[in-house]
Amino acid sequence: MRYIAKCITIVALLFSASLTFGQNVEFIRKNFNDDKGLKNALRDIDEGDSYQEISDYQTALNAYLKAQAFNPNNADLNYKIGKCYWMMSDPDSSIPYFTKAIELDPVNSGFIYGVLGQAYQATYKFDEAINAYQKARARLTADEKKSKGNDLAKHIDECNNGKRFLNDSVRVFIDNMGSAINSKYTDYAPIISADQSMLIFTSTRENPYNKKAFDDGEFDENLWVSYRNGTTWSQAEDMGEPINTKENDATIGLSADGQKLFTFYGKNGGDIKYSEKKGNAWTKPELFTAINTPNGHENSASFSFDGKTIYFSSDNIEKVTNYGEHDIFVCKMNEKGKWGKPENIGPTINTDKDEIGVFMHPDGRTLIFASNGHNTMGGYDIFKTTLQDDGTWSEPENMGYPINTPGDETFLVMDGSGTHAYYASTRKGGYGGLDIYMITFLGPEKKLNMTTENNLIAVMANPIQQEVVMEKSVEIKTARLTVVKGIVSEAYTDPAKYLDAQIEITDNATGQVLFTNQANSVTGKFLLPLPSGKNYGIAVKKEGYLFHSENFDVPQTTDYQEIYLDIKLMPMEKDAKIVLKNVFFDTNKSTLKPISYTELDKLVEILTKNPKMNIEIGGHTDNVGSKAYNQKLSQDRAEAVVNYLISKNIASSRLTFKGYAFDEPIDTNDTPEGRAQNRRVEFKILSNE
Repeated sequence: MRYIAKCITIVALLFSASLTFGQNVEFIRKNFNDDKGLKNALRDIDEGDSYQEISDYQTALNAYLKAQAFNPNNADLNYKIGKCYWMMSDPDSSIPYFTKAIELDPVNSGFIYGVLGQAYQATYKFDEAINAYQKARARLTADEKKSKGNDLAKHIDECNNGKRFLNDSVRVFIDNMGSAINSKYTDYAPIISADQSMLIFTSTRENPYNKKAFDDGEFDENLWVSYRNGTTWSQAEDMGEPINTKENDATIGLSADGQKLFTFYGKNGGDIKYSEKKGNAWTKPELFTAINTPNGHENSASFSFDGKTIYFSSDNIEKVTNYGEHDIFVCKMNEKGKWGKPENIGPTINTDKDEIGVFMHPDGRTLIFASNGHNTMGGYDIFKTTLQDDGTWSEPENMGYPINTPGDETFLVMDGSGTHAYYASTRKGGYGGLDIYMITFLGPEKKLNMTTENNLIAVMANPIQQEVVMEKSVEIKTARLTVVKGIVSEAYTDPAKYLDAQIEITDNATGQVLFTNQANSVTGKFLLPLPSGKNYGIAVKKEGYLFHSENFDVPQTTDYQEIYLDIKLMPMEKDAKIVLKNVFFDTNKSTLKPISYTELDKLVEILTKNPKMNIEIGGHTDNVGSKAYNQKLSQDRAEAVVNYLISKNIASSRLTFKGYAFDEPIDTNDTPEGRAQNRRVEFKILSNE
């Protein structure tokens, strides 16, 4: 069974029983004088039935309509035609046929009322749908009320939700991603890097791994990838081996930097595999044993920003009771780098039905998922919840219309800024089946006032459909996240020599290493998601080079921002020097702050590994104050660093210090930002032999 079939199910009320009709015009000889016409009509119905069994609804419909031309007053045939239109995602066309089936056979109309209610619901005729559901419920037998009564009641609730959501719409653009991404086949489950530079998705289009189509004309699922270049997306490409195989392979989750990938592998009931990008190639996906279960179906997973927590959905975790079908679970890495046991995320999020399509935003707080158990307006809707300061989750919030519809919306992912999202939906004007759409949140203004970036991204895929809903403004806050990205290369090389340096991110307040990352070995590119609320130290390290450090103090209230770094590592040679950007002093004093120790310990590590290295620590100031004052301050600060190194058993004979006052500025002294750059401590190699 294909992955999508296990995640998105047709509502149980539909087409789950055969129909027996009474007072209508049966296809029998006594009702017609045209024996040849009757014979042809019966042949057409048999042909339609055979195509319907293999889910070829268009061919089945063509056959049924021929029989309908001969006898338009048969309840069973009208129902079958309505069913074909419904299954072809054309509920508007199905309504007249379902209605006529009821008129022709009101005695046996209970089941048809339920089907008609779904068609009305799908076309936003919520009052008519409620009326049809109520009539269906009134006609249930005692046994049927036990099996179908709750479903009908839920559909009525969905319609009431739909009426409310339509009157309280969110202001968004929803744009089809265009032919570069979408095809006539099913395209869904997009995943993106935090900066929207890469999009990977699942498609059932023809592929080289399984060239035989299923009865519905679709193929096995495989992963496809597209890259953004400026304002356009490249033509989607098959990701190839080893990511795609002869089995079902589908998208599950992607790390914020786009270098770690979760995939769904369709064998043994479905498992999650893990792969990393090394240079331009992906490693062979391996089973991610921490979250896979022998008898369970795991259909989505998402990394936390630091890669130390995984959120995923499963229908069966050993020794853990699910609240419903698929529940969302969390699995955390311990201090030794080992994954712990999965834990159910709890009843605030999980219901007695299905929670799937989980996505944790890089801000570390916003969890997005799909559910058919919360207050939906039909099928699966997209919800979001926030991790609060006390560790609990907020009540899940339906993301509203038009993001959600009476159909199924699943697997939504959001970019780092929180202003754009991507998901799959069935909307008019698409290329076929599920298509991938981009959502642009417009914010709280009642008037349409898009930013330049919004305008650019809204047209990047030559969208074929654009929907703007402006009845009511809702505040979509920018994510509290800083994305630091850039390139690591060797200094003084032309052309650039890119380096797969290790990047260590530290909480300067505690000295704790939050997570590590690595630049790509071919491109040197890296991306670091830094949620607001910490003072971060970043150290870029590679054997044979001096480390490079950066400091980012990101207050809790900081909105989304992107920072680009062009980092050039200095080989460990004579006269190479670096700025120690995470060394701090009290204002106008030479006392080292404790948050400096993590950075200085990296310097200790270099000196320990290179026992013949002799260095100079240079102190520098801005030009505020007298030359004599700044000379002494800069020298005292340099000496304080040397004293710390000596306390860590580095021989004093290897260390010198010097104060330069404001004689060697690296930026202007005319602005606060420039003066801050000039106040620094530098490390310089005097000899390394």
